[in-house]
Amino acid sequence: MERQFKLGLGAVALAAGALALAHPFGDSRQASAKDARAEAIARTSARLAVVEPASRSRIDYARLDERLKQMVEKPTMVGLAVGIVENGRITFLSGYGETLAGSGEKVTPETVFRWASVSKGVAATMVAKLAEEGKLSLNEPVAEAAPSLRLPGRNEFKATVGDVLSHRLGLYRNAFDNKLEEGQDVTFLRGTLASLNSICPPGSCWSYQNVAYDAASEMVARVSGARYQETVERDLFAPLGMTSASLTKDGMTQSKSWARPHSVGRRPLELKDIYYRVPAAGGVNSNIKDMSLWMLAQMGEMPQVLSPQLLETIHQPRVKTPGERGRMRKFLERLGDAQYGYGWRSYEYAGHHIIGHRGGVDGYRSLILFDPKLKSGVVALWNSNTSQPGGLEFEVMDMLYGLEFRDWMELNKAGPRAPAPSDLAARHNGKRAA
Repeated sequence: MERQFKLGLGAVALAAGALALAHPFGDSRQASAKDARAEAIARTSARLAVVEPASRSRIDYARLDERLKQMVEKPTMVGLAVGIVENGRITFLSGYGETLAGSGEKVTPETVFRWASVSKGVAATMVAKLAEEGKLSLNEPVAEAAPSLRLPGRNEFKATVGDVLSHRLGLYRNAFDNKLEEGQDVTFLRGTLASLNSICPPGSCWSYQNVAYDAASEMVARVSGARYQETVERDLFAPLGMTSASLTKDGMTQSKSWARPHSVGRRPLELKDIYYRVPAAGGVNSNIKDMSLWMLAQMGEMPQVLSPQLLETIHQPRVKTPGERGRMRKFLERLGDAQYGYGWRSYEYAGHHIIGHRGGVDGYRSLILFDPKLKSGVVALWNSNTSQPGGLEFEVMDMLYGLEFRDWMELNKAGPRAPAPSDLAARHNGKRAA
């Protein structure tokens, strides 16, 4: 009860901030039609930000809270923040553990983390919004929309904007991520992708990208006349009331409370700017409250900002991802088909269609998963390289669907040991925006 009361006060503060975005000088009598629309958007965002007790809930929040407390005590964990939406309302926001190992500074719902590759859904949403406004086309050749991107065999003239957003460019997986992590210029790298061999014609197979995916940031900048970061903050984050959200390293470090990155063994890591240089692929930061607002918007609860047609466009499955089932094999008892849309994964789970994404950059992990029909789902952010909390999303879904409990977070068996330095050195892909 104490936690819910405190969260309610925080939501009131967010509501005031959202309204201030609509009327910075407080004079509603002089509002134009545009101002009136902005005020309506702000009021909707403020209403959605209020944490409400779940009536007739299918989720056992007390039990879940205890399991999350167990999770953060694992030797691979430092801090964790979790948000749950049920029936179109935020019903749970909580922080666990520390922002920095041994510091005593607690993670709260206001603590800012990195989203990593969950950022890809933001980029796809922004591009689709510009397409809806007639400023570009999802079917136009990527050579026109993002001239810096060059593909093998001049395939940039065949591949479309939609192919970029759905990872259907015919490149091998994570092409040139290693060169990005070495510090090479991302625009130069996009141009030299043409030197590679194709694994398939554009549009015909799925292969995950970061360097190529960030062509989306160029598309946005070209048609908006502003930097990608500025356009997203103005056209998405501000109207949605996401006051903690940003797309830069400075945006992270200037937050009042921000989670420091850690290795699996709770060793603090340096906050690097590598994947901030590909903001469309992995650049978003926010607290768990704002990530919950983002999920609500993706559920259709902010139609003034994200129309139903836009959401259908980005969420529609477009290419099968057979390797995803292998990567998530421990869930195969209930996990069926796995596909990818524009910046979003989609799954069949126990007969239900669900949408989400996971992310990981060095020292951070993230997840979002929701059922658009039930308008219910979960978001989580944590500041270490372990993947163990990933099972949380399916434990929440199991409760929503009334399924028999499965220990997807693997709390009831011996947890993984803290890795030796040699183990950490072998994990080269720990930096990647997965």
